[in-house]
Amino acid sequence: MNIKIEKLIKPHLLKMKVYEPVDPPEVLAQKSGIKKENILKLNGNENPYGGSEKAIKALENAPLHIYPDPLQRKIRNSLSKYTNMPTENIIAGAGSDELIDLIFRLFISYGDNIIDFEPTFAMYGFCARIAGASIINVPRDKNFEIDIKALENKINDNTKIIFVSSPNNPTGNICSKDQVLRLLQTGKLVVIDEAYYEFSGHTVAELVKEHENLIVLRTLSKWAGLAGLRIGYALANPILINHIIDIKSPYNVNIAAEVALLASLDDCDNLIKNVELIINERNRMFNILQKINNIKPFPSYGNYILCELDEGKAKIIVDQLANNGIFVRYFNTNRLKNFFRIAIGTPSQTDILIKYIEKFLNKL
Repeated sequence: MNIKIEKLIKPHLLKMKVYEPVDPPEVLAQKSGIKKENILKLNGNENPYGGSEKAIKALENAPLHIYPDPLQRKIRNSLSKYTNMPTENIIAGAGSDELIDLIFRLFISYGDNIIDFEPTFAMYGFCARIAGASIINVPRDKNFEIDIKALENKINDNTKIIFVSSPNNPTGNICSKDQVLRLLQTGKLVVIDEAYYEFSGHTVAELVKEHENLIVLRTLSKWAGLAGLRIGYALANPILINHIIDIKSPYNVNIAAEVALLASLDDCDNLIKNVELIINERNRMFNILQKINNIKPFPSYGNYILCELDEGKAKIIVDQLANNGIFVRYFNTNRLKNFFRIAIGTPSQTDILIKYIEKFLNKL
């Protein structure tokens, strides 16, 4: 029997615009022809100092043969102490990406729409396309601040979720508490993605106790250096948390991630010292970039800096850097075609990057 399998696939998924992830170090090394240990991977907002030594040690004795706790009791208790939020307001996921997907499963039906303040984290639009939802893009202003008046003109009865990344990835700016309160007044579900909270110090988590339509997302990928283990969490009303528990996979957070999270939160003081190093280096890099002609860095509350170049130059510089084993993030979109994002590395990595940027800019 000759079956054309694509006829059985949901039509809206056949030619879907996919999320563009970053390649792993070994692939980047192959592309550039430079040894893996010599490349500078500054395209994924990863922590250059790695994870906690306590977490690495704890993984050696992780009971890998045992299923994890489906109700995440140890995880939620530990996160409760870290966030000063009750355990019933907390749920963990295999990265905040899984929690975004679960939110779509819980709230979105085919034909609904979401609000996206572009440019922003592409995962919101990606999950919307998978779910068969449409995306109402509300462009940010010239300083990448959200435009609430424009939102109010575009929102409609089919709008279910408003997504805001704060600090926004890739632009680095935050959404104020007053802005969040205005969004909550729409009556729609508001998801504030605080993936970079530890680098900004700004949060609206306290509003979760008063507003049933608010979800705050966080992750241990960035500040705690656990990107490879995929562990994030959500703060929300207990009713909403229980509904997410009902639809998640029973063992969604694996034992290795659980063990690493518990050890990392136990080693929080040391990890925060690394966060402070990254913040200091972010500020140093910003000051250096400001002094270079033909490049405009944007102030950032994250562990990255977005840079704007003259028309047509960003992709050239990104490619030239890649040819020399230095990888920054380029976004192939109309709004960001003249920009690239630099993840904050160590001081020595910054010095190497700046040297090459200056060299290539001088030749253009």
